Amino acid sequence: MHAVVRNYSGKGSKKLIDVIEENKVEVERLIRSVKGFVSYSLVRTTRGGFSVSVYQDKAGTDESIRVARDWISKNAGKTGAAAPTISEGTVILQLK
Repeated sequence: MHAVVRNYSGKGSKKLIDVIEENKVEVERLIRSVKGFVSYSLVRTTRGGFSVSVYQDKAGTDESIRVARDWISKNAGKTGAAAPTISEGTVILQLK
């Protein structure tokens, strides 16, 4: 499995998280549609928020990065949020 963390902070990031929350049904449909979906979490922080996406392989996380970027550009571009800091890697332990 492969995971990607997208960290949203700085100007506009709190509004971006608000927009994602307001559209969570659509976002869920989009994220789940990416091949190899395992799990997704969106966490609100004092600076904005971060998401954690887990897919069966790197191709899934790469596609999730692309669809997230496209969705944000189309639906939340006016928030002024900067591109997220992205961290990714192989999952070595997952507890459910």
